[in-house]
Amino acid sequence: MTLAVWIRGKCENRHVVPYWIAQIAAALVAAWLVGKIKMPGTAQPLVLAGWKPAFVAEFLFTFALCWVVLNVATSKGTQGNSFYGLAIGMTVMVGAYAVGGVSGGAFNPAVATGITRMGLSLWSNYWVLVSGEVAGAIAAATAYKLVSEGD
Repeated sequence: MTLAVWIRGKCENRHVVPYWIAQIAAALVAAWLVGKIKMPGTAQPLVLAGWKPAFVAEFLFTFALCWVVLNVATSKGTQGNSFYGLAIGMTVMVGAYAVGGVSGGAFNPAVATGITRMGLSLWSNYWVLVSGEVAGAIAAATAYKLVSEGD
């Protein structure tokens, strides 16, 4: 999301890298904590049926999630709307149900890092997830900028 919001022009350059570092660090800490409290061997890592379906799944739902975030959290027309979290959350939920079995349903590099560190996804899947997410964020921000003139 940070990438899409930055491309849209609603995140200052100086904040981008610190946000990414904080998000990845939080994902690693959360994964470590879960590893300390969960029972060993209770989760099997997702084995991708192929990199292309996983890439497409991550691309499409990252695009959808970024599109929703850009429209509800950064648009002038939705300023002061306290319900935008519901739209974002429902987008994540729909994506998780729709393609969770295909890609793991991360839709964010920090989440991909966390689930991979937890062993829910294989490290060999990591590049597929992150590249699909980055491509989806760039595509959503570019599309938003093209469609939303002067917003």
